[in-house]
Order: sequence, then C-alpha cells, then structure tokens
Amino acid sequence: MRMPVPWVFVIAYLLGIGIQTVVPVSMGSASWLLLAQILGIVMLAAGATLAVWARLIFHREHTTTVPFETTTSMVTWGPYRLSRNPMYLGLFLFFGGISVALAFFWSVLFLVIVVYYVNSRVIPLEERQLRRNFPEVYERYCVDVRRWV
Repeated sequence: MRMPVPWVFVIAYLLGIGIQTVVPVSMGSASWLLLAQILGIVMLAAGATLAVWARLIFHREHTTTVPFETTTSMVTWGPYRLSRNPMYLGLFLFFGGISVALAFFWSVLFLVIVVYYVNSRVIPLEERQLRRNFPEVYERYCVDVRRWV
C-alpha cells in the first residue's frame, strides 16, 4: 500500500488520541504540564516552519515530494544543507509538538513508531532512487550532510 507519508503521521496521531481517550496517561503536576505546553508549542512552530520551507523549495525546483515518484532534481540548499530530510524532520517536530503540548502521551509513543517506519522503510527507498538518478552528486551530498541533523 502506498500511503502518503503525511497521512501516516496523521493516522498515528489520531490513534494516539483514541487510545489516550480510553487509557488516559497524566503528565503529573501543573508545572510539568505548563513546561510540556511551552516545549510543545516551540516544537510545533519549528516543525511547521521547517516542513513548509522545505516543501516550498521542492515546489520551486519543480520536483516531487512523493517517495514513489521519480525526482527531477536534487535539492541541496536551504534546510537541505543541514539535513537530508528536513520535511520529515519538520513533520516529526510538528506532530510531536502538538502531542507534547496537549499531553497526548500515546500520540508521542505512536510518533516513535512512525519515525522508525520512515527511517527504515521510506527513506531507504528515496535514497535508492536518488543514488540511481544522481549517483555522484548524491554520494557527495551524503558525505557532507547527515540524514537527520
């Protein structure tokens, strides 16, 4: 099944909310909850900014964001100078931020599963395509830029 990766995040988040409703997990004291809310809002804002910025660069370069489609150009500027996967990193921060800010423990747990899925299944597929389409450029890029940060 070829589900768009953002939907994997949304489904995991909603599953977490569902389980949180049935099996609530408390954050503890009011001070911990306030700290979680502040941290979550910062994560959410940083993630949204990063994901949108990275997506706009792909749009500007007229290349696809769909892992199962062939990319037409390789982006190595903007946030791609620091991370080979800033869109995914942005989505992790965004959904993690919402989950932390709203104290949805189960959504955070499901996000860890999504990170594993994207890192072990989706990204290797994309990397194979980039190695096939831009062999020398991509290998050099991998030496210079880490997968995440």
